Amino acid sequence: MKSLKRSISRHTMATLYLPLSSSSDPRCLFVRISCQFSTPPHPELKEVASGPLGVPLPCLQTLSSGSVWGSWAVSYMLAPDILSGNGDPRSCALIKQWVNYAETEVLPAAYGEEHSQAKDRSRLEFQRVLEFLDSHLKVRTYLVGERVSLADIAVSCCLIRPYSKVLPPSTSQTFPNLTRWFLTCLNQQQFKEILGEVKLYSADNKDSAAAVATSPNAPPAKTPAQLKKESKKKEKLEKFQQKQDKIKGQQTEKKPKLEKKEKKELGVITYDIPTPAGQKKDVTGSMPDSYSPQYVEAAWYSWWEKEGFFKPEYGRSSISEPSPKGTFMMCIPPPNVTGSLHLGHALTNAIQDSLTRWHRMRGELTLWNPGCDHAGIATQVVVEKKLWREKQKTRHDLGRSAFIDEVWNWKREKGDRIYHQLRILGSSLDWDRACFTMDPKLSYAVQEAFVRLHDDGVIYRSKRLVNWSCTLNSAISDIEVDKKELSGRTLLPVPGYKEGVEFGVLVSFAYKVQGTDEEVVVATTRVETMLGDTAVAVHPQDQRYQHLKGKYVVHPFASRLLPIVFDEFVDMSFGTGAVKITPAHDQTDYEVGMRHSLDFVNIMDDNGILINVPQQFMGMKRFEARKAVLDALKEKGVFKEIKDNPMVVPICSRSKDIVEPLLKPQWYVRCDEMGKRAADVVRNGQLSIKPEFHTKTWFSWMDNIRDWCISRQLWWGHRIPAYFVTVSDPSVPPGEDTDGKYWVSGRSEEEARNKAAKLFNVDPAKVSLQQDEDVLDTWFSSGIFPFSIFGWPNESEDLNIFYPGTLLETGHDILFFWVARMVMLGLTLTEKLPFKEVYLHAIVRDAHGRKMSKSLGNVIDPLDVINGITLEGLHTQLQDSNLDPAELERAKQGQKSDYPSGIPECGTDALRFALCAYTSQGRDINLDVNRILGYRHFCNKLWNAIKFAMRGLGENFVPLDSAMVSDESPVDLWIMSRLSFAVDLCNTGFQNYDFPGITTAIYNFWLYELCDVYLECLKPVFSGSDEAAIAIARYTLYTCLDAGLRLLSPFMPFLTEELYQRLPRRSPGQAPSIVVTTYPDTTEFGWRDVEVERNMDLALLLVKSIRSLRADYNLTKTKADCYVKCQDEETSAIVAAYSSYITVLSSSRSLVLLTAVDPAPAGSAVNTASDKATVYLILKGLIDVDKELAKLQAKRTELGRQLERLRERMASADYRTKVPAAVQQQDADKLKQTETEFQKVEEATVNFQKMV
Repeated sequence: MKSLKRSISRHTMATLYLPLSSSSDPRCLFVRISCQFSTPPHPELKEVASGPLGVPLPCLQTLSSGSVWGSWAVSYMLAPDILSGNGDPRSCALIKQWVNYAETEVLPAAYGEEHSQAKDRSRLEFQRVLEFLDSHLKVRTYLVGERVSLADIAVSCCLIRPYSKVLPPSTSQTFPNLTRWFLTCLNQQQFKEILGEVKLYSADNKDSAAAVATSPNAPPAKTPAQLKKESKKKEKLEKFQQKQDKIKGQQTEKKPKLEKKEKKELGVITYDIPTPAGQKKDVTGSMPDSYSPQYVEAAWYSWWEKEGFFKPEYGRSSISEPSPKGTFMMCIPPPNVTGSLHLGHALTNAIQDSLTRWHRMRGELTLWNPGCDHAGIATQVVVEKKLWREKQKTRHDLGRSAFIDEVWNWKREKGDRIYHQLRILGSSLDWDRACFTMDPKLSYAVQEAFVRLHDDGVIYRSKRLVNWSCTLNSAISDIEVDKKELSGRTLLPVPGYKEGVEFGVLVSFAYKVQGTDEEVVVATTRVETMLGDTAVAVHPQDQRYQHLKGKYVVHPFASRLLPIVFDEFVDMSFGTGAVKITPAHDQTDYEVGMRHSLDFVNIMDDNGILINVPQQFMGMKRFEARKAVLDALKEKGVFKEIKDNPMVVPICSRSKDIVEPLLKPQWYVRCDEMGKRAADVVRNGQLSIKPEFHTKTWFSWMDNIRDWCISRQLWWGHRIPAYFVTVSDPSVPPGEDTDGKYWVSGRSEEEARNKAAKLFNVDPAKVSLQQDEDVLDTWFSSGIFPFSIFGWPNESEDLNIFYPGTLLETGHDILFFWVARMVMLGLTLTEKLPFKEVYLHAIVRDAHGRKMSKSLGNVIDPLDVINGITLEGLHTQLQDSNLDPAELERAKQGQKSDYPSGIPECGTDALRFALCAYTSQGRDINLDVNRILGYRHFCNKLWNAIKFAMRGLGENFVPLDSAMVSDESPVDLWIMSRLSFAVDLCNTGFQNYDFPGITTAIYNFWLYELCDVYLECLKPVFSGSDEAAIAIARYTLYTCLDAGLRLLSPFMPFLTEELYQRLPRRSPGQAPSIVVTTYPDTTEFGWRDVEVERNMDLALLLVKSIRSLRADYNLTKTKADCYVKCQDEETSAIVAAYSSYITVLSSSRSLVLLTAVDPAPAGSAVNTASDKATVYLILKGLIDVDKELAKLQAKRTELGRQLERLRERMASADYRTKVPAAVQQQDADKLKQTETEFQKVEEATVNFQKMV
């Protein structure tokens, strides 16, 4: 199948045959949209009445591979592998199941009104399908995995017509998760290309001929017969709508009770017992009726902090005391002191805190070290704006020293905000070790690092091109440069200019060849830089210019000749093959200039004002000169043309100014040797980077690394400890700024003076020093953060114990800017790696997969998710941003679409759990707030489970020292086995950074095993009189609660602490907080019993079958007698042993065992649970037999038609030779399934007839 798929994907001569008017057929839409996801060229599309050679439609045909037909087979062939599971067998199987579900369940239900005689049955079936989908999507963004797949395409295509023609607007409230998912699918570009705009059903569009707007693939005009048919369909749909409204009205009558329940569940309950900060929370009172984040999260953090639970010293006399379990140390990626919490911070801290808490609970010596970055540019900009706003003064009015005092004042007043927010997130940081990169300890380390590297020749002075912000008057790093992509002519706002400046155009003009009438045409997107041109370059093999070797062109405005140089960097095929060279204002041109020893003419000062140019342009602002130069070229007659040109414009992220490459004397770090060492430690396995695919990026950067500019023209930051030397001695000539020999570094001015005296062999008294005014790049101090926080270069206990660290966890977007520099500087300055392992998490996007952007209105403050916020509150936040009116309105619409009722209060624990559940290795995170709300409901489920359990345990319950006793019941053994399995999954997941695996294991254990099964099975035990069984059940239940809370604690610290404190203790000496308890491991929980699980699986399968029958016949509140026919004695023994649990979980009145030869009970419905057990539900006296017989007859007829079509297709002459093996297997499975269903219907019909 895969080889056939590859041949089709490579084959350009493919034809896709679809039936006429296929744009309204969900199966054909499935094929078309799947095709849009593939890489062009797409197959030729033909709409036909029948397939070639009678092959069913849709059909894909190639000359080399024959034909493939059927919507699944064709879509699978056309779509890229990533849509069908990307080679993962489990994902592929799930996707196939969903596609089959779409075809066999969703499609018939969605179109039941038109094609079924049993309208009521169809309506209820469709309602059931919608409920199932909404429930499945409650904690999922997509049906399978974390991205769109063929499953999503297939199911969503089946729902287009109902959503646009039938379902009322209230559907978005009734099925919020399903609607959110449906709109997410439709928002994909590939859907839009086929469907155009899909409008949901409303009063405004219910009478329109089509809810799907005209698209590039719109069908041809409909014939009168088709219109007549559609008219009949419309009448039927209107009747269906009336019934829907009636159902809605009935639901509305019953709704007050439901609304009251929801309001109660999501209500705000506050903790109002006076508790001084640092004092333990009072949990002696009764538990509130429902979970409330505000109540649960109150008071705990200050107690944790005061008790010292987050400190590595806790429980030890000294950190130097041997730690048998090992040491775990991780430093926080220091957030900017100006920053406020965003979802990237929340994700980083959720992951890091869960890891830290897990290591701490394992008994390791654990330190998570907090810190904050001084953020040179950002902080200076903030304080300068504040200074101007409050005092109408600039920093120059104050002077350097007074301005720095202002910054420190601001830091003391506002700088701890980010720490407060980290506490709200529950981050278990050792705050006593918090560091600020401008603290004396860290500043000394920065100074020491610079001096050592300068003395060793690693840091040097050079005049090179830098990223220059004219607004900030400073060089900026690459990470502070935003790349704005333009498709053509665009006016961009630039600080200091009243009108927008034109970008995205290519200007062509000619240079005259000296002494001839010949000219060379060049083109540029920055025409003003031609004033600094010093050469024209062509390719050495370009025959058009061979005769110009050694020739010059004449600059039209400046009195200089420009040599024509031959260089292989020129692309002969682009434009005229000739390129203007401006070495002082373009990085590529700079390198050409160095290779050919060209002149470097700097035409701009620090403010972007033109200098060193002809008089007519002197003193102009750079973008005003752009228009002036263009006009002058036209006057000279050398202008050729101007045309649109796609380009990328570099913009300063801080000032929004256009970044200008300028020649500046700066300090550089020589990176070639350091980069080689950093690459080698990864290649030889000393440093591990996970996920491993990031190593490719690592090697690409390290093997091609350029020297690093570390000078910044700011006042706030670490002033560079380098001094320019002037010697009052005639034997020493004056030096140039760019001459590194005249620069010395020192830990003090005295040390620098003595160095200079020794260097120039003069008396120190003759040496004058001028310290560099610049400060160091913030990334320099961040680069030594892992050891500067421990007092390096001075020896300390912390440095000896915690350096090197264990792990560096951060986002993959700063792999080079921070991670690589820490590795390089750590190896160079300490001869040690700063950490042994790097784990890089993904980037957070919105629910639709879009990058977070203020202009889209999708940037979410985590505190708004934690506390909740109204739509008006979100709009107010936008008002405080710097968006222009058009962007502001677009952002508001985005918020209104995604959060029509605002964001509900979800709480810290739900947010943390959701973020970790999303964190698949290597994938960006499409964060859906509705999914976070789903985990808030999960918290409520836990809350209620503990409340029930506490009642079951009783007030005087005292757990045993041992988790297991003896004489446990089968369900006790099963839940302990499942707990052991969850423990194993969690520890393995933490070791492999598989956060979705951990959260899924915990979620499944608590929700689907403990709450849905075990607690239900305990209800009759606790209400019974068997004291021994009650005691054993209590001990088992306590073990599950205690271990389950400990498993969950790293992700939900507040809720688990609240509940843990309400549980009794096994011994008085147990840990005072769940923070410092032990994490469950397989040595403590080694009770996995596969046989018990297999037996319970059979019991639960029977429960599922019985529940399915009860749902089929709407016996939701009525208990019925149940019979189970077993095919062998072993199965009978298992069912007998688990009969009480089956009875309870299936809400049956009784359960009777039958042997294989016993006749089926009269008046019963049948369901096959497995090949060894069949379930019969006694219906006599509980249902309307005649009505059920009518339903069965309709279903029998439909199944008969399906069987006839399948058998006819599989019996065709060329079926075995032309149909792919995978499709044949799918058909065989479907045939077997349909035959089984048909047989069940036959049996049920006979049984009902006996009841009549």
